[in-house]
Amino acid sequence: MWSFGFDATTGATIWATIALVISIGIAIYFGIHKTIARMLDERIKQIETDLAEAEALRAEAKALLDDYARRREEAQKEAEDIVTAAREDAFRLTAEAKAALEAMVARREKAVAEKIAQAEAQAVAEVRARSADLAVEAARVLLTRQMAEKSGALIEQSIKDVAARLN
Repeated sequence: MWSFGFDATTGATIWATIALVISIGIAIYFGIHKTIARMLDERIKQIETDLAEAEALRAEAKALLDDYARRREEAQKEAEDIVTAAREDAFRLTAEAKAALEAMVARREKAVAEKIAQAEAQAVAEVRARSADLAVEAARVLLTRQMAEKSGALIEQSIKDVAARLN
């Protein structure tokens, strides 16, 4: 029918081209191209906003990473300082404990030496007292024996002395 003297395929192609041109003309007439351009512009702005936001987030993440790295280094340094201080305190406390132990041992040795000296002095005093008691007892026994042997002679001599003084 309307093939314009061409075969069917070529006629269909011509009619498809005419329909396409008319569709494009209608789209241009109603401003579809402006709507498409506006949508593309909005999409471009959205992509630019997303890119700017992503860049800001990346910068913030880098700042946070740097901050955490700095904090980690500070914490590690602080931990090393704490360990060093603890080690120094342990050495100092060990030295102090050793000195206190040596002082305590010296005091105890002195106390033991004083107790030994006191015990020796007490033993010497007891020996002297016992010796004195034995000496007194021996003197009493000796005097008792001598008085028993010489008592008669002493009494007679005393009587003579009293008589001589009274006359």
